[in-house]
Amino acid sequence: MEKKKVYVETYGCQMNVGDTEIILSILRDAGYEQTEQMDAADLILANTCSIRDNAEQRIKGRIGVFAQEKSRRRGVSEDEPVVGIVGCMAERMKEQLLEDGRVDLVVGPDAYRNLPRLLEAVRPGSPQIDVLLSRDETYADIRPVRTDRNGVSAFISIMRGCNNVCSYCVVPYTRGAERSRDAESIVREAREVFAAGYREVTLLGQNVDSYLWKTAAETVNFAELLRRVAAIDPLLRVRFATSHPKDISDEVLYAMAAFPNICRHIHLPVQSGSTRMLELMRRKYSREWYLERVAKIREVLGADCGLTTDVIAGFCTETEADHAETLSLMEEVGFDWAFMFQYSERPGTLAQRHYPDDVPPEIKARRLDEIIALQGRKSLERYRAQIGSEQLVLVEGPSKRDSAASCGRASNSMMCVFPGTFAPGTYVKVRVIDSTSATLLCETI
Repeated sequence: MEKKKVYVETYGCQMNVGDTEIILSILRDAGYEQTEQMDAADLILANTCSIRDNAEQRIKGRIGVFAQEKSRRRGVSEDEPVVGIVGCMAERMKEQLLEDGRVDLVVGPDAYRNLPRLLEAVRPGSPQIDVLLSRDETYADIRPVRTDRNGVSAFISIMRGCNNVCSYCVVPYTRGAERSRDAESIVREAREVFAAGYREVTLLGQNVDSYLWKTAAETVNFAELLRRVAAIDPLLRVRFATSHPKDISDEVLYAMAAFPNICRHIHLPVQSGSTRMLELMRRKYSREWYLERVAKIREVLGADCGLTTDVIAGFCTETEADHAETLSLMEEVGFDWAFMFQYSERPGTLAQRHYPDDVPPEIKARRLDEIIALQGRKSLERYRAQIGSEQLVLVEGPSKRDSAASCGRASNSMMCVFPGTFAPGTYVKVRVIDSTSATLLCETI
């Protein structure tokens, strides 16, 4: 029989990219194959994000586009496509997504195994929903269908959910409680992708530093997991995201130092430089704790270790003094780059229930502009400090601006561009001769 076709749009974080690969694997076994053309699809899915309001508004706009595609085919084709919303927005909004009849299927992050059964049950006027959260689902036995274009980098989910309940964050409510995947299955998957030609894996979790797998025979924490994956082969680069400042341990840093193929880059979200704000955010660390962790990273891994972050402008009750502390912390640390956002109140969070969203939009916008301007200056400083250094680059493909040049990332995650065409997945040693605030311009050695 001819296979049905599924078209997927993925929004949000790397975790959602990994989830899309799990969904495609489950649907493949149910007789579906992926298509890049919406108008050829029997099933249209949006894997969604709820972290900010503008992310959800974008999805609502796409639902309108999907509905237009259904209408276009109505009367022209015997089978209208099924439209499904999966992921965090499905979990947060639930039945609301079904109210106007434009969506046929709503599935939360822990119910992907039920997709084939739910699809069989979809009928006109009979949409299907499954948003039950699980305390043990990790999809450890699912072999993801890789969606990357270059066959170089693969995502491996090591855990799901989050127990931190930061006051601004909707993730614990959309992805459930934290649970770690068994270490053996993670190492097996990393071996498989390396054997398939991949040369880089990124270990994913909402808070990778709290990874913990226990059996009667052993206990594996995140540092030990890093060591086991890195030991697969020196040619396999290992990255991870995301770390939590309250949990990143010296043991993790020493594990990184012991293996050259564990990349010298840590994404360490700070959110604010004000201890008062951090307490309101329920981040469970202070400004001083964060700066001590940065100092330890620099001590163990060197000043050139890549360090990136997240910053929120205009959280509840934030004053000019709080904002100034954020700017001064950014100045002191000197991040390579940052994700920077205005605070967006999310329904159901502790902040939405207990704190007033009382910073006016124009002040949020001005503070964000100041944060962006400062980070732009610090990024340029950090990148220009690399001039004259030698970097080992894992080639990702041709440069977007020059087909006669190649690009790839150094261990510290900085993007490098250099002359010549090299096969994706090969390592090239380069010398940095110039830079922008986002790219190292190099020559090959």
